[in-house]
Amino acid sequence: QVQLVESGGGLVQAGGSLRLSCAASGSIRSINLMGWYRQAPEKQRELVAQISGTSNTYYADAVKGRFTISRDNAKNTMYLQMNSLKPEDTAVYYCHALSLRNYWGQGTQVTVSS
Repeated sequence: QVQLVESGGGLVQAGGSLRLSCAASGSIRSINLMGWYRQAPEKQRELVAQISGTSNTYYADAVKGRFTISRDNAKNTMYLQMNSLKPEDTAVYYCHALSLRNYWGQGTQVTVSS
């Protein structure tokens, strides 16, 4: 079992920055891949960024150049640094971990005002 707890969401003006954190606990060594997804109202959940165990990264086109995903293995924590935020980035952001199955955090709200 893996437990994921997100933090760092909030309200920010367009152009501002936020950093999300995802603290993992439990069977951490079983995790192959971690990432951030988001879901805006009345839209499907979408992949934002992923990071592998060897720190290879992937970004959705919509956030490339503005968001940075990273992980601190010593702290069992993954981060998403979000810069130059836009109103269309408003969503609930979910932490995801893939091991023998998918694990999800509870989500954290990010609201970007224009």
